Amino acid sequence: MDGTNLDYVPAGVDMNNWKLPENLRWSFQHMADFLPTAAISRGEGPVAQLPAALRDLDSVMVAPAVPGGAPVSVGAIMNTTETDGWMLMHRGTVLTEQYFGQMGAESPHLLMSMSKSLIGAVAGALCDSGVLDVDAHLTDYLPELAEAGYAGATVRQLLDMRSGIDFSENYLDPSSGMRKMEQAIGWSALKAPGPTGMYPYLRTLVRKTAHGGVFEYRSCETDMLGWVCEAAAKSPMATLMSELVWGKLGVESDASMGIDQFGTGIFDGGINATMRDMARFGSLFLNEGLSPSGEQVLSKEWIDQTFAGAPDSRDAFADSPVDNLMPGGMYRNQMWFPYPGDDVVLCLGIHGQMVYINRPAEVVAVKLSSWPIPQDPARLFPTLRAFDAIAAALLVEVNSASPVPVAPAAAS
Repeated sequence: MDGTNLDYVPAGVDMNNWKLPENLRWSFQHMADFLPTAAISRGEGPVAQLPAALRDLDSVMVAPAVPGGAPVSVGAIMNTTETDGWMLMHRGTVLTEQYFGQMGAESPHLLMSMSKSLIGAVAGALCDSGVLDVDAHLTDYLPELAEAGYAGATVRQLLDMRSGIDFSENYLDPSSGMRKMEQAIGWSALKAPGPTGMYPYLRTLVRKTAHGGVFEYRSCETDMLGWVCEAAAKSPMATLMSELVWGKLGVESDASMGIDQFGTGIFDGGINATMRDMARFGSLFLNEGLSPSGEQVLSKEWIDQTFAGAPDSRDAFADSPVDNLMPGGMYRNQMWFPYPGDDVVLCLGIHGQMVYINRPAEVVAVKLSSWPIPQDPARLFPTLRAFDAIAAALLVEVNSASPVPVAPAAAS
């Protein structure tokens, strides 16, 4: 697949080299082997089974992105975007589930910033129960922030990434806020004196504009959100995640979360989980917060306001200082809406992680990847179009009672 040795096992992986392109496929599936993690328990409940009716969705054709371009198959897109695994469910039934190289159904995979959507779900569950108030100031839960840059910001502004904090997400700039935070939490070697640990680092951030302005994607917002959740609930995030979300999904496996030197979770991108379990998580957003195991994880009201956004969410997104390449879209409750409408919502992570939810088509899809670079529109948007194409074909099939023109897949 895409010229990469899928069975390559690097030697001596550590914080200094785990993000090298040649090491990513292995390191994304073995984070606990070289960095500290905390378990997110699945609990003792039954597994919510995922029925399967496998089909050859690789043959679905995807229209070109620009006029005059050539159509390409879903399979070709998956084969040229460093896919570690992908699956798609329609109405709760698995239509395809594929793994590449050493990855399998039981393999945990680093979710990168898809972790943010899980933290957003914990915040939603705490809001549903009255433990957390989206309109409250952060200092209501963390008085120690009174002199910090986040003073005056609200929980809602963290959920939608609309604080005024000065933080650069530039992954390729070694001096960016993102890279400094990685050094502080022990995800890369310390290159200059600075704070040690997630929370000490967050206290150093300063405000550059008024809180509540435009959307700007900043991982530190999720880390601060996780801290606020812990303070409000008086419990560590791994426990909250297990009790409020993960343990109610009917998942097959425990998840895990990277932690810093003090045991603090890396909320913005440190969660590891299997592909099948992330499909179960995505199902929440098709079913008004109801999990595959039949438990109400998030209220219908939380799901509804996630999809509705605020009156100015799309304007705030359009006015972002960085072009997010999703015209008409928005960011709400740690989720991406790539289009002007609310049909499709995404969980996204760098290096090619995606959960795709299409409500009209009743589709949930997951793709886990190891792109050699953190961000790449030439890989991201073909994947999105591939899932759109399958969803559109399935919607036509349902409405016309005519099957998608692809052959059944052989059972594995």
